[in-house]
Amino acid sequence: MTVTALVSGGKDSLYSAYLAESQGRSVDELLTMRPADRDSMMFHTPNLEIVRLQAEAWGKKYREAVVPGRSEEEDRRAISDALAGDPGWVVAGAIASSYQWARLHSVTYALGRPLFAPLWGKEGRRVVEEEISAGLDIRLVHLAAEPLGAELLGRRLDTALLEEIERLGRAVRPVHVAGEGGEFETLVVDAPFFDRRIELTDVEAVHSPGVHTLVVRRARLVPKEERVLPGWKRS
Repeated sequence: MTVTALVSGGKDSLYSAYLAESQGRSVDELLTMRPADRDSMMFHTPNLEIVRLQAEAWGKKYREAVVPGRSEEEDRRAISDALAGDPGWVVAGAIASSYQWARLHSVTYALGRPLFAPLWGKEGRRVVEEEISAGLDIRLVHLAAEPLGAELLGRRLDTALLEEIERLGRAVRPVHVAGEGGEFETLVVDAPFFDRRIELTDVEAVHSPGVHTLVVRRARLVPKEERVLPGWKRS
């Protein structure tokens, strides 16, 4: 049976895949859903092509499925088609989005594939602290909330930046510290379970009113010093 991790390149989906692996559900493949709708409520959209490099660095298979439509039913059908034909676990990184959770749960239930969502229902700050403590190198690549200005684009999400986001939320307008309200999206460029790190060799900052995006034009895998989590064994 194949364990499929739905991975967008961001912190929550990749960390959930790591948790699945560390808890005995060995991940076989990283599956990226690529929506035609750049404003999709269901799917992460920035820099999806980087997941291929994440999979290679982790030693996992990579697969991509296109979501051609723009309706809820087309989203559901695309997920179902991508996950059909295997009874293995499906891993997802949802934290608090009932919209995403309900649709993914209904699809996996209908397919008879158990769903593993280890972050679901957890407090946002706790999730981000765990991801930072696990050694993920997380970069902010999409900002879409008033308190989060262009100066944060590309910054590494560490404890200091997490506290800064919380401070901005208190001073200007509340934000979900894990970005679950669409306030920001992330890209993981390194992790202790990667055998190489991802170097962003060509990026472009794109700005529109209230929205700032770091578009990765080119990236590559480069060597790094050996850093493995205690007790971790690479597959």
